[in-house]
Amino acid sequence: MRHRGLLLGPVVLLSLALSACGDGTDLVAGGSGDDGATSPTPTTVVVPEDEPAPPVSSLPDGRVEDAVVALERVATLDAPIALAVRPGGSDLFVAERGGRIVVVDPATGEVSSPVVDISADVSTDGERGLLGITFTADGSELVISWTDGDGASVVEARPVGTDGAIGAPRRLLRVEQPASNHNGGHVAVGPDGLLYIGLGDGGGGGDPWDTGQDPSTLLGTILRIDPAGDPYAVPTDNPFVDGGGAPEVWLYGVRNPWRFSFDRATGDLWVADVGQGEVEEVDLLPAAEGGGRGANLGWSEMEGSRPFEDGVEPADHVPPVFEYTHDEGCSITGGIVYRGVAIPALVGSYVFTDFCESELRAVQVRDGEVVQRRLGVTPEDEGVVSFGEGADGELYVLSINGGLWRLVPA
Repeated sequence: MRHRGLLLGPVVLLSLALSACGDGTDLVAGGSGDDGATSPTPTTVVVPEDEPAPPVSSLPDGRVEDAVVALERVATLDAPIALAVRPGGSDLFVAERGGRIVVVDPATGEVSSPVVDISADVSTDGERGLLGITFTADGSELVISWTDGDGASVVEARPVGTDGAIGAPRRLLRVEQPASNHNGGHVAVGPDGLLYIGLGDGGGGGDPWDTGQDPSTLLGTILRIDPAGDPYAVPTDNPFVDGGGAPEVWLYGVRNPWRFSFDRATGDLWVADVGQGEVEEVDLLPAAEGGGRGANLGWSEMEGSRPFEDGVEPADHVPPVFEYTHDEGCSITGGIVYRGVAIPALVGSYVFTDFCESELRAVQVRDGEVVQRRLGVTPEDEGVVSFGEGADGELYVLSINGGLWRLVPA
């Protein structure tokens, strides 16, 4: 998010000037072990016998130009900000920015009492808060990303019992944040079964701590770790395990990766990186080309495909697959490739929005060309901060102003 004030109530845009409060990062909990690689764990969907729909990943890509969609409200929550589904289940685990996690029945919209409540420990000034949740590939742990009372980014894992009860936290890492914005905070499990963690450049404006082009810091990166270690392990095929950067870093050169996701059919990594004053960008890292391993997305030499101020494009810069200027928005909210069955024309399209407008958009890479389209629907409470994917591949939209919506055919 860029200069957003996410409050537990109405949305307020922060001013461009946010004060800094430090100058560096501190990896408190490091990895252990030297072999963190795991076998891929594909996502599967069980289709009831009385609903003979094709498997989610088998539908051919549609034509985004033909997609006609609508939004239906599933539930109203307190500043919902992230969504996850436990492997093998269908319930929606929804994080509220203030520090609670509730469970929503996708069929009825019924909302549980909080299954996790860390509201006493979470800081919510600036862009802080409970920012991300996901489950490990086998569903044995719930991973939570949040900012603590000192503003540091914390990632922890909590065991999930056979009865669904969620246990005490196990801290994976803690990273100091020098400012209250650009925390990143998204967490996701990739098709390799490993945990990916997004961290912004440390905040302020213009990358004042020069983290964007420095892979030796954990800021301005997406990390890749094996959470099964003590407290975690670094996969041996990470790009910087032999030097040149922090071993946890998977890719770098991001300003604030406000949501990234993996295409459940192809394994491709999509990253929405928030721009500074001119350009919002979508980055595509194909699995067939390494899925972003060691990729440099350009910040702060580049803002999208343009040099930032007096920046010089790095020789290894991976340019965005799509971008738009601030004539069309102010802060990108990514984004998931649709792999459901309800809207065939949308299959294979990356659905995202902009926080300041909240009209859903989609881009599709087809025959070497990028096709873009506005989908013509906006949640009535606007302020979209996240998307989620159900067990069936259908998409959910989360508004910081309270709405949890499902994308459906019109």
